[in-house]
Amino acid sequence: MEAVIWVVLAIALVIGEAFTATILVIFFAAGAAAAAVAAAFGAPLLLQVVVFAVVSGLSVAAVRPIVTRHARSAIESGDTPFGIEAMEGSRGTVVDEVSGVSGMIKIDGELWQARSCDDKESFQPGERVRVVKLRGTTAMVWHDDLPDV
Repeated sequence: MEAVIWVVLAIALVIGEAFTATILVIFFAAGAAAAAVAAAFGAPLLLQVVVFAVVSGLSVAAVRPIVTRHARSAIESGDTPFGIEAMEGSRGTVVDEVSGVSGMIKIDGELWQARSCDDKESFQPGERVRVVKLRGTTAMVWHDDLPDV
């Protein structure tokens, strides 16, 4: 009977993981599954709880650092950025006037929606700007007087 309870707990924790943004609850599901195996072999309740705690703790200690390392952006981890991350710091040329509300720039031959980082600042067609940040598919831009990044 205890094994069934551990299995139900493991399933509930897996379902709970689906509703969280952190990768943490799944490790406790692994601990519950290990405790279910211990219960199936007839281990006393205290040993089942110890197995649950040890497997959960080891899972978090061993796997979570790997997951968080790969979840960081390339800039944070020191890797070469690619895709949209590589756009930050790029230079562009204003095609349609860029203000805090609307605008269009060209970066490496591609047109991008753009907004000024400062609502009071605007950039005229032909001006060079630098992408400071991306918000979705909109480039937040500023003067191209920043040093190369």
